[in-house]
Amino acid sequence: MSSCSSRALTLLSTVFGACGLLLVGVAVATDYWLLMEEGIVLQQNQTIDVKMALHSGLWRVCFIAGSEKGRCVASEYFTEPENEITTENTANILKMVQTATPFPMVSLLFVFTAFVISNVGHIRPQRTILAFISGILFILSGLSLVVGLVLYISSINDEVMNRPREPEHFFNYHYGWSFAFAASSFLLKEVS
Repeated sequence: MSSCSSRALTLLSTVFGACGLLLVGVAVATDYWLLMEEGIVLQQNQTIDVKMALHSGLWRVCFIAGSEKGRCVASEYFTEPENEITTENTANILKMVQTATPFPMVSLLFVFTAFVISNVGHIRPQRTILAFISGILFILSGLSLVVGLVLYISSINDEVMNRPREPEHFFNYHYGWSFAFAASSFLLKEVS
């Protein structure tokens, strides 16, 4: 392998590692993983009366419509929630997604450690074991993140499938940009 291609791989590995670290750090810190709204369909004019809308992340839930509008509360990991949510299924969704929270945190720890070890290995190229260790940590970080994403998606899908089907009730959800950052981070870490 030529010296130029070795430097290019070193630079690409550093750039992809830094981008993966940045994206997973932003994803863990922000609260736009899931956006939900629910309400009632008014039969007279087929409009929707939104009773509750929120966006949530790993650490807090912010209400953007309804009686709690403008209020953000921390996710309740060990106690019962203090706020009243419109339906029990929405509360269950928020409770179930908390099972996925440790995996992005472990991923963030692994990718930070891998990034530091990788850069130390690039400074001291005679230490090839550091490149090997950082590669393993990047892969473990990506695997931890993908397990967390799969748990997150499956817990939401399980609760959505258990919702009672009532024609007058409206429920909609979609994943936010924080979730997209986490998924993109997985790809960058595996390339790194």
